[in-house]
Amino acid sequence: MIQSVRHDYNAAFSPDRYQAFLDTIKHDLPDQLDFRVAETPVFVPKPLTDKLLRACDDIVNVLVRPDFKTLTEQAIPVEQRVPNEDTHTQFLAVDFAVCHDDTGELIPQLIELQGFPSLYCFQPYLADQFRSHFPIPDTLSHLFNVDTNAAYIERLRDMIVGDCNPEEVILLEIYPEQQKTRIDFALTEQYLGVKAVCLTKIRKQGRQLFYERDGRTVPIKRIYNRLIFDDLQNFPDLQTEFHLTDDVDVDWVGHPNWFFRISKYTLPLLNSPFVPPSYYLSDLTEYPTDLNEYVLKPLFSFAGSGVKLHITPDDLDAIPAEQRGSYLLQRKVQYEPVIQALDGHVKCEIRMLFIWPKGDARPTLLTNLSRLSRGEMIGVRFNKDFDWVGGTVCFFEQ
Repeated sequence: MIQSVRHDYNAAFSPDRYQAFLDTIKHDLPDQLDFRVAETPVFVPKPLTDKLLRACDDIVNVLVRPDFKTLTEQAIPVEQRVPNEDTHTQFLAVDFAVCHDDTGELIPQLIELQGFPSLYCFQPYLADQFRSHFPIPDTLSHLFNVDTNAAYIERLRDMIVGDCNPEEVILLEIYPEQQKTRIDFALTEQYLGVKAVCLTKIRKQGRQLFYERDGRTVPIKRIYNRLIFDDLQNFPDLQTEFHLTDDVDVDWVGHPNWFFRISKYTLPLLNSPFVPPSYYLSDLTEYPTDLNEYVLKPLFSFAGSGVKLHITPDDLDAIPAEQRGSYLLQRKVQYEPVIQALDGHVKCEIRMLFIWPKGDARPTLLTNLSRLSRGEMIGVRFNKDFDWVGGTVCFFEQ
């Protein structure tokens, strides 16, 4: 999107150079990369950077409202409510489509937001690899509010590990070695000393949790949570000593309840030029006249599951009354193909990544993630047969 930088990058690009870039990742982290990394970063010009920051402020202003918890009480399914919730989320990921407004200017439009961690450790590593293999101007940065990856990692360590021994902090997942995001888990252990531990490996004695490490039984003081209830539903016969809903003596870093509170459920509460209109289906007494311009999303789903792009009044009428509160009607966003590939243009989504340490009045933006797409939607299954698509990172003009 910064024309001069894009020109230089594309001129320097070659398949061999890209393969060397991938080979470095595979050498550094063998058998860990299980998703497609795009051929290019995104170069974000300052006017769009400024709009992204304004959009994030508009959203955060709602999240810090004193009545936010009251407004989102119904977001948490009763059977999935976890005790000992804290005052606010500690992670915030905000996804924007890059679009054009009526005047042709680039603008962000909110797609989704999550009170849940993302690839916080992979992104700085990925930025370094792009810089090592391709021409990236020093005037652009993938970071906000810190100057270096070392300072960034220190901020993560302060929040995730704190004053604990790192071995008493675990990254919680289900079968982490099988997860597509396991490269981030490996880097979390490398950077922070925090090991990914499967839910099935946790032992419970009263209110205390433990796991085995190097033949020793180690107490768990903190849980850096990367496990969502959706994933557990894939294992209906799973037997574990510890259940997420147990009342135990641990400090959650990323309490599970915030996955629900800050989610698609939050969208109708937001009011900003950068947020498309959204409605709980249960609140509508009549449908928008331009229903073809809306998308239907289940509130309690993950990774695009259950989204319907093309809907009719009959589709909505078919949803039983008792289920209508679990659906969101959101005005469609027109992704603009703004990234110049070697053979055309590619759509772009930008995820802004915040941390929110306990006691801070507002979250702090630190870095970002981006996804490129040629398909109808952002996501792996819509981009299987394309190149210049997949996960990447943005370098911002600030």
